[in-house]
Amino acid sequence: MLILHQNISMIPRNLIINAALKAGFDIVGVTPAVHIEDENFHFSKWLSAGCNATLSYLERNQEKRFDASKLVDGARSVVVCGVAYLSKFSRGYPTGCNTKIASYALAKDYHVVIKEMLSEVADELKAYAPNLRFRLFTDSAPLAEKSYARRAGLGWIGRNSLLVTPDYGSMLLLGEIVMDEAVDEYDTPMQSVGCGECRRCVDACPNGAIRDDRTIDARRCISCQTIEPMAGKECIPLDGWIFGCDSCQAVCPYNKKAPLCKNSRLNPLFDPLEFDAERWLSMSEEEFTEFASETPMTRAGLARIKENIIS
Repeated sequence: MLILHQNISMIPRNLIINAALKAGFDIVGVTPAVHIEDENFHFSKWLSAGCNATLSYLERNQEKRFDASKLVDGARSVVVCGVAYLSKFSRGYPTGCNTKIASYALAKDYHVVIKEMLSEVADELKAYAPNLRFRLFTDSAPLAEKSYARRAGLGWIGRNSLLVTPDYGSMLLLGEIVMDEAVDEYDTPMQSVGCGECRRCVDACPNGAIRDDRTIDARRCISCQTIEPMAGKECIPLDGWIFGCDSCQAVCPYNKKAPLCKNSRLNPLFDPLEFDAERWLSMSEEEFTEFASETPMTRAGLARIKENIIS
């Protein structure tokens, strides 16, 4: 359902949708830049329980994270764009594989790709509204993007805390434009869709990191354990993952039927099945840079990846 506002000075929703699709996004929605109070409250409870582990940056800027109006002066709208990244490596690795890599990390760093695509959308909006003020965001900024994506009608929050969409599942990368112009039509949350009684993601998590309230305990999350600084925290079994983890997503029925990524900017840059443990452990920094320098794997670095293999 759409909320309609009659005002010729507003940016047309159709203009936004067409610009996003032209830039290579698969889905897009628009929602008012308002404070999401209830989800802010639940996030605070999650932090209080210590579920963010060593991710201390999540404790900062809470007043902005769930209130997009504080991120841009006079902000009125949030454009939420999503692009699917599902590849042939997304639905699981061969049994016994001990060098598994989250499929998003096989491609060019999505922070770079999403910003490029958002800039293309923003250029079209600026051409229509030259005085437009805006900021572009990926998940590196203090914005609760999944919450705004849900409000923009893109999907719902699944049991594994991720945004799940009917057509593209959860293997979706998000980016946002927070702007000071209103839009003539706003999207609203989806109705009568969701995970139902399915608990496959919960059952698939090797360390029971998925909580009953659809949040993740980062202390038990393999993705956090293999990427984030975890000094002083209890080590957990990695189940063969050396960077990130797709366990909870690989079993999702929506991901099982979702189409493969069609955006060439997110194609895998290498075949992870060509790299066994021996090859990783004998790899030099030069070789790692040669094939992985543009990927998110540089965030952990080769030394950390080797540690994950032998842990």
